[in-house]
Amino acid sequence: MDPIADALIRVKNGYLSGKTSVSLRYSKLILNLMKLLAKEGYIEDTKENSREIVVNLKYVSRKSAITDIKRVSKPSLRVYSGVGQLPYVLSGLGIAIISTPKGIMTDKQARKAKVGGEVLALVW
Repeated sequence: MDPIADALIRVKNGYLSGKTSVSLRYSKLILNLMKLLAKEGYIEDTKENSREIVVNLKYVSRKSAITDIKRVSKPSLRVYSGVGQLPYVLSGLGIAIISTPKGIMTDKQARKAKVGGEVLALVW
């Protein structure tokens, strides 16, 4: 029922099972989310086909680049944060993915732009 949680869990399960790529259902939000993860260095790259997104997973010396992914805001319980209350993930070692009026960005980018929004997920 939650396409963002489904995409994040597919990526996490792909890492846990040692796959090289994972396919996700197509949506602009999920595409932007995966491009953000690629830009931050948690996945290799994304390719969009018709109706699906293929995500190539990244491994550093046979260890996955992502330790864990947690979905914070859910359809049943939305979590919003102002600029002052944006979460720090592992004292800055991880990222929080924030959906802001200026688009999807990390917590560091949101603090720099001085915008708050919905906390979608935590990645480390």
